[in-house]
Amino acid sequence: MITREQARKLLHNNMESVNLRRHCYSVAAVMETLASKFGGDAENWYIAGLLHDADYEKTKDDPKQHTRLVLEWLQDYGVSQEIKDAILAHAWGYVEGNPKPATSMQWALYCCDELTGFIVAVTLVRPSKKIKDVTVENILSKWKEKSFAAGVHREQIKLCEEKLRIPLGEFVTIALIAMQGIEKELGL
Repeated sequence: MITREQARKLLHNNMESVNLRRHCYSVAAVMETLASKFGGDAENWYIAGLLHDADYEKTKDDPKQHTRLVLEWLQDYGVSQEIKDAILAHAWGYVEGNPKPATSMQWALYCCDELTGFIVAVTLVRPSKKIKDVTVENILSKWKEKSFAAGVHREQIKLCEEKLRIPLGEFVTIALIAMQGIEKELGL
């Protein structure tokens, strides 16, 4: 099984962008928190979150390879099928042929992927630009502004209600607290 250190090294060896790395850290933190809510293995959920976009820089010009390349890298680590399936399913609708999420872990990764970016966008328009100063109310207020962070797929995030049985406000709260817990890593 891959360790957190090995996963982080794999991420850093294949991703130069600090902001993309921070996105992966955010998703990992949220996934680790969600694992306890669903009785999942926190390590598996964390690793899936950390590595879900590890091949993004190398596949951005050939998006149909996204997720497939990272799975090749993971072959030597004995990574669980649960992690592999979650990484594949997070790109459902983006990468042709990737499976639709089916488990709590897969839906959690699919839903929180976009939410972390939205929370960062809200943070960056706050006067302090510090995530510790962001509230759930700030996020939900910006949520209603369709022109704000227009590229964020809100419908993907909102599936938390149907697929995870977590109301949007609670899902935002979980993600925000998880991200605030790693504010130094996020540079926010």
